[in-house]
Amino acid sequence: MNLFRATATVGAMTMVSRVLGFARDILIAAMVGPGLIGDAFFVAFKIPNLFRRLFAEGAFAAGFVPIFSELSGTHGRDAARDFAAQALAVLVAVLVVLVAVFEIAMPWLMMGLAPGFVGDPEKFDLAVTLTRITFPYLLFISVVSLLGGVLNSLGKFAAAAATPVLLNLALIGSLIGLADVLPTAGHALAWGVAGAGVLQMVWLWFATARAGMALGLSIPRLTPKVRELGRLMLPAVVGSGVAQINIAVDIIIASLLATGSISYLFFADRLTQLPLGVIGVAVGTALLPLLSRQLAAGDHDGAANSLNRAVETALVLALPAAAALMVASEPVVRVLFERGAFDAVATHATALAVIAYASGVPAYVMVKVLSPGFFARKDTKTPVRIAIVALVTNIVLNLALMGPMGHVGLALATALAAWLNAGLLAWVLVRRGHWLADDRLRQRLPRGLIATAGLGLGLWFAVGWLAEPLAGSGAQRIGTLTAVVLGGLVLYAALAHVFGAIKIGELRALARRGS
Repeated sequence: MNLFRATATVGAMTMVSRVLGFARDILIAAMVGPGLIGDAFFVAFKIPNLFRRLFAEGAFAAGFVPIFSELSGTHGRDAARDFAAQALAVLVAVLVVLVAVFEIAMPWLMMGLAPGFVGDPEKFDLAVTLTRITFPYLLFISVVSLLGGVLNSLGKFAAAAATPVLLNLALIGSLIGLADVLPTAGHALAWGVAGAGVLQMVWLWFATARAGMALGLSIPRLTPKVRELGRLMLPAVVGSGVAQINIAVDIIIASLLATGSISYLFFADRLTQLPLGVIGVAVGTALLPLLSRQLAAGDHDGAANSLNRAVETALVLALPAAAALMVASEPVVRVLFERGAFDAVATHATALAVIAYASGVPAYVMVKVLSPGFFARKDTKTPVRIAIVALVTNIVLNLALMGPMGHVGLALATALAAWLNAGLLAWVLVRRGHWLADDRLRQRLPRGLIATAGLGLGLWFAVGWLAEPLAGSGAQRIGTLTAVVLGGLVLYAALAHVFGAIKIGELRALARRGS
């Protein structure tokens, strides 16, 4: 398996999804904006996504991929397919019950996750209604997670990486086609979420069938391997989902702040999700099955090299992304979102949150890259302990910073907690002898920091020099920001090559062979 090619495949599809996601968010900002309907929908969207990332995507992948890869390598594809079918049956049975319970209990769930809405009956009732529409998405996307784990374990990354594209297309289509038909644009978006789950599930079922791994439903049975999956998943629910738990805490506390705070955090988070998805999720997704196979084969040197190259790739890309978002936050938010219901006040408030979130981008990415170092060894307990420390830290920082900094304090708390999480993951891996930065990584990282500093300085001058056109008409803004972005990419590439953080020849070689 070629780590570079796999990462590039996932990253490219994620980039397509993020571009469509920005188109989606531009429509939402213009047609909904920050306010009652926006806050209600963003809660309705975040709640099923929170459970999906905790129970399905992060935890499920952490337990499923190592077992599936081990069975495929030692007992053949038939044994791996049988395990996947057994896991699917149990997963669907559990989630049908879970979704039914939460649909009934949604008002009480909303009191816990958005207590600030209780004092506004209109906002509270709308949030409950929209979340009831979106919550079945959890069932469909959990099946998508399993099917994606099968494909990723087989080295087929494109189909699973393309599923978020379907979500964004469904939301764009529902907003355009249903906003004038349904009671509010929030209702249109909620139905778009539910429909997207069905589309994604059907898409990946056909993809697994083409790969010779078609799965059907059977009577759920707790086989030994399914029990092992459950044992691995239980601690991973917290271990790989600490960022999502932090987001839930942010929702709870942000609901207590002024109307619009949840919306500002949503749009800011969307911008920082770009480097996290294109870099962190892409590298982590490609790395987990590779490490699982190498460790199962006893190739510990190869696993160490793979982790070093993953860390190197992630940081060399994440550091400049963080710097760019922090320096150019306001013009980026203005160009993308400031129109219709999204005014200049919302732009400034969102830009401040972007700066705070972006300060943690390298940490968010490193959590995604370092976690497979534990999961590939079937160790899902250690990240739990680290997650608890980071989670408690996030809550304490939220409460300390919400007063003086408002919604920006919540974003900064999330970033600081992520740095603690990443630092502890790295420290434990090093302490156990599972990871030691090699000479190449130790040489490349300082050079990447120098190149990043040069990029930040260049962007700072460019944003100041072009302040007038960046605040001008719509076309002028877009053209100027595009020039700044392209110039920043060229500047960083040149600086990284000159200082030796990236070698173009090595990238060509990696594209031709495994890393």
